[in-house]
Amino acid sequence: MAANGASCEQPQKRAGAKEKQNGKSADSSIRDRRQRDKEERLSLVLWRRPVTTLHYFLLETLIKLKELTFKLWQRRGIVFLVLVLCSLFSIAYSTEGAHQEYVRYLEKKFLWCAYWVGLGILSSVGLGTGLHTFLLYLGPHIASVTLAAYECGSTDFPEPPYPDQIVCPQGGGLEGSISLFSIMSKVRLEACMWGAGTAIGELPPYFMARAARQSGADPDDEDYEEFEEMLEQAESAQDFVTRAKLGVQHMVQKVGFFGILACASIPNPLFDLAGITCGHFMVPFWTFFGATLIGKAIIKMHIQKLFVIITFSKHIVEQMVLLIGSVPKVGPSLQKPFSQYLEAQRNKLHHAGGSAPADENWLSWVFEKVVLVMVCYFVISIANSMAQSYVKRLQQQRHSEEKTK
Repeated sequence: MAANGASCEQPQKRAGAKEKQNGKSADSSIRDRRQRDKEERLSLVLWRRPVTTLHYFLLETLIKLKELTFKLWQRRGIVFLVLVLCSLFSIAYSTEGAHQEYVRYLEKKFLWCAYWVGLGILSSVGLGTGLHTFLLYLGPHIASVTLAAYECGSTDFPEPPYPDQIVCPQGGGLEGSISLFSIMSKVRLEACMWGAGTAIGELPPYFMARAARQSGADPDDEDYEEFEEMLEQAESAQDFVTRAKLGVQHMVQKVGFFGILACASIPNPLFDLAGITCGHFMVPFWTFFGATLIGKAIIKMHIQKLFVIITFSKHIVEQMVLLIGSVPKVGPSLQKPFSQYLEAQRNKLHHAGGSAPADENWLSWVFEKVVLVMVCYFVISIANSMAQSYVKRLQQQRHSEEKTK
């Protein structure tokens, strides 16, 4: 009996080991296939295959427009309400009367807020490489207001031309009367709107992961695939980046609202993972978005704003220019354009409507070209990303056809 039992157990063990080995080989083949597909997608870029990339980009754009049209049709009640409100505002805008003053004020504030919210969304929504709008737009704006406030002795810049152009008010203010809080108050609206835009831009990863968890479907997103792989390999993680991602994931999952708030309140390149984690573990929407909005639009924004204001305060800037001049050999030649640029800005502040000097400072020229290059690269990266998304659709269609054979 014992011998028969032992002999029966041996084939069962061998069968179990064989099934385990087959499972490992299947997982390995799936990973290899995913890696090959990923390499194929990443090879499709404008500078290598321009015609194919543009063709796939246009096809993906048409698919996205079709999906957007279908979603708008599903929510046609809300779309109709928005159109009615826009029509009422258009009538009020075009009708003469005493209300025009308030309409113009609301228009100005709405466009100003929408501009900064849009830049915030572009900074974090994940289109292409992302556009670093804080460095390109908000940071320079805060720096300009800071320099102007110290030069004018006031933040009561005449409107118009502010915010399009900063000009010192007539009479100015007392020297030394400017404080950090007065400058922070002057740029608070645009800074908070930009922060709110970055919070809105974090919603797509959350909704994608939440929908994938509810439906059980395989989402069309590489970040989510990496997130699932990271969870599977959590115990064997060794490198710093993976451990940092796991740390963010554990904090968000265990601490909840305050964990999300902590991740959103500091400059955190891994925050996309927080959105995916919250969606995957079905964290309520208002818990995620409320903590993200408070963290990014209030706490983090005030930290960044304070840093820029302190960096560009009058005495710090003067010390920086002096420090540049003390660099051996090249110091004086580097110091000269910075000094000329600051002097030109001071002159502009005291001369409303003055024309730009003929010999424009090369620092302004370089910054304009840097902004142009970064915007162009952002647009190119969007085209690459959408073309690669279309390739992924083709790959998924091919794999599904292979399974049905």
